[in-house]
Amino acid sequence: MTVEKEFLAGYATCASDSRGRAFPEEEHPFRSPYQRDRDRIIHSTAFRRLEYKTQVFVIHEGDYYRTRLTHTIEVAQIARTIARALRVNEDLTEAISLAHDLGHTPFGHSGEDALRELMKSYGGYEHNRQSLRVVDKLEKRYPDFDGLNLTFEVREGIIKHITEYDTPEVKEFEPEKSPTLEAQIVNLADEIAYTSHDVDDGLKAGLISTGGLLTVRLWKELFTPIQGIKDEELAGYKAVRNLINLLTTDLIDKTQRRLKKLRIKSPDEVRRKPPLVGLSPETTRKHKELKDFLYENMYRHYRVVRMSEKAKRIMEQLFRIYLQQPRQMPPTVQEKIKRGEPVARVVCDYIAGMTDNFALEEYKKLFDPYTRV
Repeated sequence: MTVEKEFLAGYATCASDSRGRAFPEEEHPFRSPYQRDRDRIIHSTAFRRLEYKTQVFVIHEGDYYRTRLTHTIEVAQIARTIARALRVNEDLTEAISLAHDLGHTPFGHSGEDALRELMKSYGGYEHNRQSLRVVDKLEKRYPDFDGLNLTFEVREGIIKHITEYDTPEVKEFEPEKSPTLEAQIVNLADEIAYTSHDVDDGLKAGLISTGGLLTVRLWKELFTPIQGIKDEELAGYKAVRNLINLLTTDLIDKTQRRLKKLRIKSPDEVRRKPPLVGLSPETTRKHKELKDFLYENMYRHYRVVRMSEKAKRIMEQLFRIYLQQPRQMPPTVQEKIKRGEPVARVVCDYIAGMTDNFALEEYKKLFDPYTRV
């Protein structure tokens, strides 16, 4: 992988310097370890299930709205753009992007909130830890080991996925150190993606309006110059594109300046510093205003609250009945309990892996007397 060192910046993470895998494997002749990790993630069962796991809107509310899969693709797209501009490892960045949400429950953040509360007495639930558990243990694709046997750097990027909604535990991964620049890029690309697509989905659903958004400085700056576009829907799309471009450009510019100012030359120097990837202070403030607007006007909209509370009730009832009567789960899941795994953790893994559709069907089979089991 000497080609990497020729083209990447000194602070980038080269595959040739990887700390490797838990189970050593012979390297591929023309795919780097991070490319192989990316491919293993894409072909995993958990990744395919993201297509039917939702972000804000429950799946049957409409087929337009973002799912975990479309969100993941958008994160990877933004993250690769940033990685290329900063001359860091795109393959590592993409692999972390594609894996960062593998541990999410059905029904978006509502499902996660419910499972976190239900698991309080049983070791807890946190979606970064669950994503790592998916790639380390739950995926069954190889005869010689559980999981996907990903490289240390991808696994570290998963568990150290830090945003305002994530507080991961990182005891195994040098918690006193920052992750790679590639992992830091994914953290911010995730924020850019969900803010922009939640605006898009909120406009489409009629929960927010372009006029209402004009009270937000960042949106006003982006939307005012294009108010001449007569079709409001097209104007909204244009403003969302401008939002992604503004945040991404600001992040690249600010991060480049910070790396230069601190004279960062190596991955080790990156790890010894607080996170280096970020927006400028002014853009951070404006971005927060937009996120606060979405919280008050979209995430707390009565329709979203109804969906959220309905999802929590479904999660709670599934968890309790499986915990009380594990024999209502499939034999392959029951087998884990027979091997000595804690019942609550097995139930948690089973529910967290469900898609919205599967969870809804299970709920009907268990509680609707007219639905065939």
